[in-house]
Amino acid sequence: MLSAAPNAEQLQGVAGLQGDETPLGQAFAALARVAAQADPRAVEREFFDLFIGVGRGELLPYASFYLTGFLNERPLADLRGDLSQLGVARVEGRHEPEDHIALLCEVMADMAEGTIAVDADGQAAFFRRHLAPWAGQFFDDLAIAPSARFYSPLAEIGRLLTDIESRAFALAA
Repeated sequence: MLSAAPNAEQLQGVAGLQGDETPLGQAFAALARVAAQADPRAVEREFFDLFIGVGRGELLPYASFYLTGFLNERPLADLRGDLSQLGVARVEGRHEPEDHIALLCEVMADMAEGTIAVDADGQAAFFRRHLAPWAGQFFDDLAIAPSARFYSPLAEIGRLLTDIESRAFALAA
């Protein structure tokens, strides 16, 4: 949902999510409630306003921007080096720089499920280097972005997951 607006079928799937009484569970339940009432065209417009815009979206979801104030800077080069060492190559047809929040979350998910073979120390190092310094701020910004309606509860999930991962990797250190 951070790389493209969800379609009607995806929104219906998200609407079926259930949460428990934990803060993360409540965030998933909030996202499900918003998805159940969402108009796919409105969510597509929201995605455009947030991340694309006319000239520029409300947010620039790139590590380089959050860490340096500019796009395509040193954080992107560092990430490309680390991705290469992991054997991760750019997917043909993807045009976004690799330091996009969606791709970084996808890499972490692939590490967690074992698609990218890396041990817990490697996961922690990747997270600390490429997500921890900026992802929390990005999700905070997304939560309060003027156009964020559907994306506000998604931002809370992202913020909570970033915090959980930060704490979990700190315990393992």
